[in-house]
Amino acid sequence: MEAGALIIIFALLVLFAFLGLGAWATVKAVGAAKRGVDRTITQARRTVEDTALRAKSFGQVGVAGALAQLRLDLRTSMRATQQALYQGVQADASLKESIGLFERLSAHGYELDDELKRLELEPDRGRIGAMLPELKERTAKITEAADSLRWAARDRARRFAEDDLSALSAQIEVESGALRDWSRESVDELAAAAAAWDAQQPPAGSAGSAGRSGSAGSPAGRAPEPPAALNPKPPQTGYPWQKAPRPETTT
Repeated sequence: MEAGALIIIFALLVLFAFLGLGAWATVKAVGAAKRGVDRTITQARRTVEDTALRAKSFGQVGVAGALAQLRLDLRTSMRATQQALYQGVQADASLKESIGLFERLSAHGYELDDELKRLELEPDRGRIGAMLPELKERTAKITEAADSLRWAARDRARRFAEDDLSALSAQIEVESGALRDWSRESVDELAAAAAAWDAQQPPAGSAGSAGRSGSAGSPAGRAPEPPAALNPKPPQTGYPWQKAPRPETTT
């Protein structure tokens, strides 16, 4: 009875664990889907705003067109710098400090963008026209700082790529030289071994003389059998890389 109760309790615990794990996975999936939808909506809103700003900057003149162009320049520079830094930090951790500086710069950029957006609805165009020089100067300071961070990060990544390519090229040259030296040594060793083998072989006439002397001392009617050690297998005259000669055809 006690064993059955333990089995039931254990089964209930396993069931509750699976239910809890399923609920946690569901919450995580819903959160991820919500974040994906939010990013999609944000991206779509930015695309619509950028398109509207381009239309205003090209289609309107005066204060309205100038404000739209300032907002477009500001957003384009800040977005390009953000993308460059956050992609570069994945390969170069030293860009974290640059990202911190960019986040501080972004606070000024958001503030300026909000101000320009409010001024687009301002009916007093004369007052806005008087503010344009100061607004252009602020926009130029922010965009120049963002551009400086972006190009510095790109120059750093390009320099690292060039240094890595130079080191790789040097290693390949060393390895190529080692391979060439190994090939020459191998050919020389094979040639030396063949020459040493040829030098160890007896002259051509010595075998015939030995055969005649052996025939004189053998019994009549029986050919002498030379020892195996004195009748070695003919050496291979060709090298391993040479092709075997084709047999001559009788046709």
